[in-house]
Amino acid sequence: METPNVPINFVPATAGATFKLGTITIRIMEDGSRTDNRIGSAEFTVPAHTSGPPPHWHEMHDETFLVTQGTLRFHALNGQTIDAKTGDYVTVPTRSPHTFSNPYDQEAKFFNTYTPAFYINYFKLLATLGEAGKPMNPEANRKAMAYFATIGVSDDEMEVDRTQFFGKTQTDSKETVGTETKKATA
Repeated sequence: METPNVPINFVPATAGATFKLGTITIRIMEDGSRTDNRIGSAEFTVPAHTSGPPPHWHEMHDETFLVTQGTLRFHALNGQTIDAKTGDYVTVPTRSPHTFSNPYDQEAKFFNTYTPAFYINYFKLLATLGEAGKPMNPEANRKAMAYFATIGVSDDEMEVDRTQFFGKTQTDSKETVGTETKKATA
């Protein structure tokens, strides 16, 4: 059997395409182009007192979250919450309703994986919409999710009170999101 000649990929700490969705910064580590879309990954930086995406579940991919700084709150059905601290690991299987938030006073960071990798393109779509000057709101976000086999769940069904974040959710804001996209350099 011939030894395959497939290169490994290295992403330095200062590399990877980065962009902002609202106040959340995303750095793409692996977009799936080097893994035949078997896995994608990104690093998220979530400022203190920030709501995450609308509650949702995925039909076609699993996600994992490794908290690398601060504490991130995961929300599941029936008001269940998990406060994941630095070093904690959360797996969200296909068809598991969830969202996350950072209700704490410290910035949080996490490393996120997607199998398969296609969901990375959801974040790229949101950034592109933001660059085009399109305002992001829950309905626009849910439409974007639908392109990537992701189904929205109501805050009521999840029993999530996201009004604690300055009286509105990040995605309820009429502000444009994704207006800053840059390619980090090594």
